[in-house]
Amino acid sequence: MAQDILIAAESGGIAVVTLNRPSKRNAVSLGMWRQLRDIFSELDARPDIRVIILTGAGGHFCAGADISEFSTVRADAESGRRYEDACEAATLALRDCSKPTMAAISGYAMGGGCALALACDLRVGDSTTRMGIPAARLGIVYGPLDCALLYRQVGLANAKRVLFSGVDFGCDECAAMGLLDMVAPESAQAAAHILASDIEANAPLSLAGSKLILECLAAGSVAARGAEISAIIDRAMNSADYREGARAFLEKRKPAFAGR
Repeated sequence: MAQDILIAAESGGIAVVTLNRPSKRNAVSLGMWRQLRDIFSELDARPDIRVIILTGAGGHFCAGADISEFSTVRADAESGRRYEDACEAATLALRDCSKPTMAAISGYAMGGGCALALACDLRVGDSTTRMGIPAARLGIVYGPLDCALLYRQVGLANAKRVLFSGVDFGCDECAAMGLLDMVAPESAQAAAHILASDIEANAPLSLAGSKLILECLAAGSVAARGAEISAIIDRAMNSADYREGARAFLEKRKPAFAGR
């Protein structure tokens, strides 16, 4: 199990989480869903991590949930609910991570793999990318969380197109619909690392505050979370990073942010 997901902390505070079952196109087992929840929660709590890249080994992002185990772990409504709870917990841990997250998508990102990509802040693909959600071909109804992530990314008509058709879409169509935010001229992983390097050079408190406010705007929860928003704005204003940013600007140099 430990080798089914690889975690690497790189220079500059970039963490790379790699789904590592290339023989199954990185299909996610129930155990892996549970592990992903813990991984994203732990990375979120680490002050040395500033950006998280999620990707897959062997030329594919993720073929989705491991259907070969459905007869035992998702055999009926009761076991199906337990399975969905594990998937949802992993998705929420990724969606609610305070650090910027991105999916580097080469090859297939299908079903649960597509859902994981949609839970990230950004999605970077390349010419090999194919994305889709074949739930209708499996007799599965996608839950509200995954449907909400799809809907907010591509809009109502395209969300219906993805779910009703159950087919996979190539890179160009994914970009046109909004399933992909960026298309790399060569490797999705290489482009994601360049983007992550640009992001990690910025002030962590500023990034966390921007993410919080944008997510609250998307969810319509600005009023309900007003105190939390005010607190993170005040924390950034009182931070050493704010003073460092101002000094660096005046001194015409690159700032050295410490996240405090």
